Amino acid sequence: MTPLALHPDRYFDPSTRKIARDLYEGVCELPLVCPHGHVDPALLAQNERLPEPSTLIVRPDHYVLRMLYSQGVPLEALGIPVVDGGEAGRAIGGDPPVETDPRAIWQRFAEKYHLFQGTPTRSWLDYEFYETLGIRTKLDDHSAMRIYDEIEEKLATPEFLPRALFDRFRIEVLTTTDGAADSLKHHEAIRNADWNGRVVPCFRPDALFNIASPDWPAALRELERAVGEEIGGYRAFVAALENRRAFFKTLGAVSTDHAVLEPYTHRLSEREASALFEVALRGLASAEDRQRFEAHMLMEMARMSVEDGMTMQIHAGSFRNHNEALMRRCGPDMGGDIPVRTEFTRNLCELLNAFGCDRRFRLILFTLDEATYSRELAPLAGHYPALRLGPAWWFFDSIDGMRRYRRLITETAGIYNTAGFNDDTRAFLSIAARHDLARRVDCDYVAHLVAEHRIDLADGREMVRAMAVDLARDAYGL
Repeated sequence: MTPLALHPDRYFDPSTRKIARDLYEGVCELPLVCPHGHVDPALLAQNERLPEPSTLIVRPDHYVLRMLYSQGVPLEALGIPVVDGGEAGRAIGGDPPVETDPRAIWQRFAEKYHLFQGTPTRSWLDYEFYETLGIRTKLDDHSAMRIYDEIEEKLATPEFLPRALFDRFRIEVLTTTDGAADSLKHHEAIRNADWNGRVVPCFRPDALFNIASPDWPAALRELERAVGEEIGGYRAFVAALENRRAFFKTLGAVSTDHAVLEPYTHRLSEREASALFEVALRGLASAEDRQRFEAHMLMEMARMSVEDGMTMQIHAGSFRNHNEALMRRCGPDMGGDIPVRTEFTRNLCELLNAFGCDRRFRLILFTLDEATYSRELAPLAGHYPALRLGPAWWFFDSIDGMRRYRRLITETAGIYNTAGFNDDTRAFLSIAARHDLARRVDCDYVAHLVAEHRIDLADGREMVRAMAVDLARDAYGL
């Protein structure tokens, strides 16, 4: 079996390695600020033994799923349950059974582990194995069962309970992502527990803005249940959203999140918004109606953020569930989200003219379209006081993607108009790995600035500390 080792200078350019190492040593032990992610709060509320390795490491990570799927591994073979086995199953070429043996899933994953060579997923996973789980053997088809058993043995110990890992990772704050009508019962349980870990919700009302979706009536009913009254019109709808934002804040929420295909913003009149809401109540809303209503509600979310102080996030440019047959068969969030070209300057003009100079407002933008970094996003963030740029997201939260992000953004917006780093993961064990990789890449980038005498070493140390913790604390009011 092949030994697993992590080089202490990984991701550092040999020509500036000494400087990068100096910078990294100043930030590697800092706490982790995690202002945006998708970890299930039940994990920390219940604080029970983590699931076996395939459920813990393979199934919740869409990076893992999409790579294996792209190489012909059916998601059912990885234990992903079937939502619809009818037409959807035939549409993707058969009806494979869902694997129920976790060891078989792990073995299949191990046999395909070479597919991740050179990817950030491999970097994260190797860190998880070596640093978090103490594995000293490379994962492959021969070592799979030995590593599985070693992980299982460790997961049975108190040191690997979720709260113990939270403390071991030095997580200062962890933000989850929660639907607008969520009861937040797990957050309440964490608040009342004999534990001082800080876990806070994030308000995400996307399902309530997509008035053309067949799921919208159910989402509206959930909101009615959450506020305890019928929502018969637009004014009551807005009041219910304000009510829920206030409730989220009582449990520590500092942010909202909005996933949109395009970041189009436009304020409707009260009469226009009410008319669209009435059309939605009758089940007649079109795609164009949805676009107009969503654009208006983004303006409303910005207005509410000015009033209640919650940081507003917009994640734009993801064509969700592009593989329709896979989505129908296995559900959403299975790695089928694909980037699209995105425009910000015109789309955000109305919102930024209304709120972009208001010191009470904070907006963080995320994109999957790298072409917008230097053309639009950096100039926008370099001008509007309310605006910050989120870190490289999804397909670009990689070693090279983060480097490109820094190169394209910094010369126009600097680093202090960015929001630091967030892990954006539902795979709990990967949090420390993702932060470590980001810190190393940022130290490598800043080391080049020092080596080229654009800044001195003292400035470099200040910059990497800001990138590691201070920018995220500031952007999210933490």
